[in-house]
Amino acid sequence: MPINYIKKYLSKEELDSITNHIAEIEKFTSGEIRICFKKNTAWAERKLTSREMALKEFHKLGMHNTKYKTGVLLYILFKERKFEVVADTGINDKISDEKWDLIKNHLINEFKEGQYKNGIIKALDEIKEVLLVEFPVKDDDTNELPNDIVIK
Repeated sequence: MPINYIKKYLSKEELDSITNHIAEIEKFTSGEIRICFKKNTAWAERKLTSREMALKEFHKLGMHNTKYKTGVLLYILFKERKFEVVADTGINDKISDEKWDLIKNHLINEFKEGQYKNGIIKALDEIKEVLLVEFPVKDDDTNELPNDIVIK
């Protein structure tokens, strides 16, 4: 594990379980889901909002390059308890900001209770429900992005 802070929140087994959950979700949708964990805002990013940081990470991970513009990033600043869901244009054209805010609010509630894995799994399941309706798996679907969790 490259960053030790994450052990305070999630075990290696829980991280593996989350990664496997992403892979399972992607079997049923053309969406591409990634997660980025970060401990807190870096000094150099102090003037950025969590949304701006998430958008920056979305592009850094190449999530805007998927074939059908169906990338979704779950961005979590653990120490600050800030969450962002960033979706590419193909998804945002059909899904309201209110839905993403609802998912973020569920994460906040779970994290307040110390239920980190459960909160993330629930958020992923909510993202899955959104994607299944508008973005079912296509015949030519391929896994365009890695399913691993980015830890910074």
